[in-house]
Amino acid sequence: MRRGSKRLVAVVGPTACGKTRRGVLLARAFDGEIVSADSRQVYSGMDVGTGKDLCDYGDDVAYHMIDVVPAGYRYNLYEYLRDARAALDDIAVRGKQAIVVGGTGLYVESLLKGIYLPEVPENPGLRDELRGKSIEELTAILASMKRLHNTTDVDTAQRAIRAIEIERYYAEHPAEAALARNPRPLDAVVVGIDVPRDVRRELISQRMRRRFDSEDMLAEVEGLLSSGVSAEDLLYYGLEYKFLTLYLTGAMSRAEMENGLETAIHQFAKRQMTWFRGMERRGYTIHWLRWDMDDDSFVAAVTDLLGDE
Repeated sequence: MRRGSKRLVAVVGPTACGKTRRGVLLARAFDGEIVSADSRQVYSGMDVGTGKDLCDYGDDVAYHMIDVVPAGYRYNLYEYLRDARAALDDIAVRGKQAIVVGGTGLYVESLLKGIYLPEVPENPGLRDELRGKSIEELTAILASMKRLHNTTDVDTAQRAIRAIEIERYYAEHPAEAALARNPRPLDAVVVGIDVPRDVRRELISQRMRRRFDSEDMLAEVEGLLSSGVSAEDLLYYGLEYKFLTLYLTGAMSRAEMENGLETAIHQFAKRQMTWFRGMERRGYTIHWLRWDMDDDSFVAAVTDLLGDE
């Protein structure tokens, strides 16, 4: 067994490619612990639809950033970076190997980039001042405070007001703004699970069929609704939770739900790969390893990437 490296290992790839199993394999080989980078696995009670595959961890592999908050909560990037950094610090103090595993590109890239997001409180006075202004007016105000690289911050009035609120906070707290604007990247080896497109589509379809055949996924969403989680919140979580909620509330037939969900998951996997290719364009090296490598070869390949530390 190889003792942990000083370098972080990140295992990324599209949904259904086997990231969890590969991450657990590395954790066992390197005396490591898993830090999930999945935007939906943070919710307790959402197990089947998010693909937590908790049985893969067994009793010997510790994991973090799974079952962090109850279903119905709306977890955000700030909270993820805060909690994931705390997990990484804890793993490092105990001399273990940290292995980040996940398919949420925004979470993976933001964590690796070392982005710091201060907890910016609401500013009621500023919100009153901005209420009623048009998107064009809000965009102009935000553009006067920072360079706009895209339209994400101004696609709704609510998001634009929040972006202005954050920039005002930064102006009043320059030390925190300096930390936020000057990230400290983590030293990491990024491993991608390389799945041909046709194989990826087949794996997604097979997994979805297994979940429907067992009815576990349907029972999970029924249980969430009966426990008091609102349909609105489940729709917000997307994919399985969106389509099964629409079916259970009578907005879709079973066939419409299954066909729509399968299409949506394929589109989601494509977007994941687009994000990871974008990371490569932004300067990250992703070492793509075949999805069907045998376990020993996979561990050996990652060991070689980590070097002889």
